Amino acid sequence: METAELLKRVRRIEIKTRGLSQHIFAGEYHSAFKGRGMAFSEVREYQYGDDIRSIDWNVTARFNHPYVKIFEEERELTVMLLIDVSGSRDFGTNKTSKKNLITEVAAVLAFSAIQNNDKIGVIMFSSKIEKFIPPKKGRQHILRIIRELIDFVPGERGTNLAEGLRYFTNVIKKRSTAFLISDYMDKNYEDALKIASKKHDLIALKITDIRESELPPVGLIHMKDAETGKSIWIDSSNKKVRKVYKEEWISRMNYIREICIRYGIDTAELTTGNDYIKPLMTLFKKRA
Repeated sequence: METAELLKRVRRIEIKTRGLSQHIFAGEYHSAFKGRGMAFSEVREYQYGDDIRSIDWNVTARFNHPYVKIFEEERELTVMLLIDVSGSRDFGTNKTSKKNLITEVAAVLAFSAIQNNDKIGVIMFSSKIEKFIPPKKGRQHILRIIRELIDFVPGERGTNLAEGLRYFTNVIKKRSTAFLISDYMDKNYEDALKIASKKHDLIALKITDIRESELPPVGLIHMKDAETGKSIWIDSSNKKVRKVYKEEWISRMNYIREICIRYGIDTAELTTGNDYIKPLMTLFKKRA
């Protein structure tokens, strides 16, 4: 993409998403994500009424007098965006692609984070780790993230959610709030999801398109897998074909839903061409 056109697109997205984060999401974001962790501050001598569970036994033994650990609410968070940049994100049949939806949602979350004085970082992954943008603050940092989301070309087209989650768990040591933004066209990532959700506050944002859940009865359709390159012809006028197609979609969505419930991971489904504000607001209010 030409530099001038790229900058125009970045500016358009900034104007739209910055306005949304300021006027709609700022308060909801604050109540949903601020102060959800406690950081160690200091130790002091035990006082009448202190919770005995907060006694620091090592310090107590050293000074032969009871001391307690003091914690304070963490006011600054690290927010991570784990973004699936595999080939299937190029798909879209309802006014926009999944890639464009992901870019807007990521920008809204990023602007909401810096308005609350949080750092924001990004991990882009396909079947491998494609790019890591370390957490920082500031408008220029967010504009860089938006530019990358618009113009970045991944080296691979497959999806490996487990690889993205493992890298995240290894590279981000401090507990963070993380949004896993993907269409979840993958398998065998449950263990990595479980480990990441124990260490971090993980939220699953499912990016979907209406044609992934149901086929229109329009006769023969040539379908190509954007990640593997394999293609087939299917008869969409056949009711049984459409039924199997929909059942496979429902099965995948149920699998995602079940493992997120099992590990206490909040979720929201965002569909191309539909308003993403309402599901995000619902998610924030649920957490608050």
